[in-house]
Amino acid sequence: MSTRRTISLLGLAAALTLSLHASTFENKSARLGAAGGNEACWFDFDNDGWVDLCAGGTLYRNEQGKKFVAFAKPGACVAADFDNDGFIDLYSWNERKLYRNKGGRELAEVPLPALPGGGSLGACWGDFNNDGFIDLYVGGYETWPGATHADFVLTNRGGKAFEQTWSEVRYRARGISACDFDRDGDLDVYVSNYRLQPNILWQNDGRGRLTDVTGAYGTSANGPGFAGGHSIGAAWGDFDNDGNIDLFAGNFAHKDNRGNQPESLWLRNLGRNGKYSFESRGQGGVFYQESYASPSVADFDNDGDVDLFFTTVYGTASFGRKNNSVLFRNDGNFQFANATLDSKLDGLPPTYQAAWADFDNDGDLDLMAAGQLFVNRSTGNHHWLKVRLLGDPGKKVNLSAIGAQVRLALPDGRILTRQVEAGTGQGNQNDLVLHFGLGDHDAPVQLEILWPGGSTRIVRNVPVNGRVTLKMSE
Repeated sequence: MSTRRTISLLGLAAALTLSLHASTFENKSARLGAAGGNEACWFDFDNDGWVDLCAGGTLYRNEQGKKFVAFAKPGACVAADFDNDGFIDLYSWNERKLYRNKGGRELAEVPLPALPGGGSLGACWGDFNNDGFIDLYVGGYETWPGATHADFVLTNRGGKAFEQTWSEVRYRARGISACDFDRDGDLDVYVSNYRLQPNILWQNDGRGRLTDVTGAYGTSANGPGFAGGHSIGAAWGDFDNDGNIDLFAGNFAHKDNRGNQPESLWLRNLGRNGKYSFESRGQGGVFYQESYASPSVADFDNDGDVDLFFTTVYGTASFGRKNNSVLFRNDGNFQFANATLDSKLDGLPPTYQAAWADFDNDGDLDLMAAGQLFVNRSTGNHHWLKVRLLGDPGKKVNLSAIGAQVRLALPDGRILTRQVEAGTGQGNQNDLVLHFGLGDHDAPVQLEILWPGGSTRIVRNVPVNGRVTLKMSE
């Protein structure tokens, strides 16, 4: 058989494999009753096992995957159980208000201390001092053109009150996301800054003291001739399945007669031997559009590789160029292919909204974007696993287990890694329940959990195609 014919047959086999395991999305917003623009946050408000949704500032209750019912308007938010009572609470970063979840029935506003002036476009939860109670990092943006607003940290005092313990006026922040990128048991923070300013990677010392290590770790997401980019949001994910969590830094970039500004970058975590610094892997198939905005990652096709959905904020950009959100499929080795048309997500209008959850509990991830709820219609027999983690409240780990990581090794050598995070892109939040696509792997798996604080747990013989809840205290 000729080499050319062999390559052709291999290509045909790959195409057939993709078709057998296709994932397309259907807009079911009208039928399900969930709609609303701007950012989105998924979380289980009433602990019934069906993830609820805050979108466009409205909170919707999920009625067993059949419909959503609006019942409150807290504003754009991120969610975590700040008082460790078993019900997930909300911080509205655009309203700068904190809400306590009262038994999954209603929200009650909780007083906050006096906060720095100005507005925010994002925030994230994280137990930065590892006392078992979840804290907040809030970004400060701008009043155009002259004023830069402060980033600040609200430290949780035993689930009863918050104290502002740090603030800084430096850059104009948009997206805020956190990850224990160096696997030392504490949450670090990545801040996406706009106006061609460098992003900041804050490294945590485990007691809540943050040090700017951007230059040393290679995470400014700049380009030749620029200190930084027009960054709107970033997303953490183990894109090469080596067990280390990498970073996608998104940039809005003018590329015309005004100059070629920094484009979005894949930043690969070099792991322990590389002292957890990052190397740029360039664009990796993320083709140029001027107005890229908020990225969010998920394994939408359950093949075991984390993919990327990336929004745009102009329908028509400079010089009449059309811009639309893109779904990028992970093809390995930091190479990503445009899967938007095949998945039926083409032609979406401008949006900052991008958040993932399996709202109908059928084993694949659904997408809230552009004010619309897109239901994942997967075909084929790819396997999956959902993992819900619970901490030991008030002792070592916050009840929501935000900051915990789970690793799952497959026989082909891939190490799938997921983290519990409360904030991604610009002001969005994916479900706190971790989702693993497993491809053709159908046997029970072993999970390794890295808890905040640095302790680990091994859980063996976990069956696939279902959901498991794991507690730190067990």
